[in-house]
Amino acid sequence: MKFFIKIIGVYLVVFMASACSMKSMMVEERVSPYGVEETIKKIQENAQAIGWASPTVKNMNKSIKKHGGKDIGGPVRIVELCNAQHAGKILSDDNGRYAALLMPCAIAVYTKSDGKTYISNMKAGRMGRMMGGVVAEVMADVDVDQKKILGFLK
Repeated sequence: MKFFIKIIGVYLVVFMASACSMKSMMVEERVSPYGVEETIKKIQENAQAIGWASPTVKNMNKSIKKHGGKDIGGPVRIVELCNAQHAGKILSDDNGRYAALLMPCAIAVYTKSDGKTYISNMKAGRMGRMMGGVVAEVMADVDVDQKKILGFLK
């Protein structure tokens, strides 16, 4: 009987591992009801309304072309977002500084061959829980803010 339970346990673990990809665990991708430029505008307006800054929007199409890469097709933009209070809390802690590589927060806005505009973002709360400490604390707050910033994607 114990052997049978162990076998079922192994199969359950294998099933769960295959059903839950790392992508779906760490990244959220959704369709926007707007085009690329309007989606970016909504993200920036919503971010600013709750105290975030958007220092830049990276045009990946231009950047790749500039550096000799091939044409990637439809528009791909990276909206950079920063909250000085959140960043300061992490970066002022020696045990949190490693997380600087995640700054500023980024939201991707792009189209696919179906003609729809998509956004993708990191699941900040989940990422933070994996890291622990001050990063977990701050990323929980970032997760709440992210939901507000992307609230138009209901």
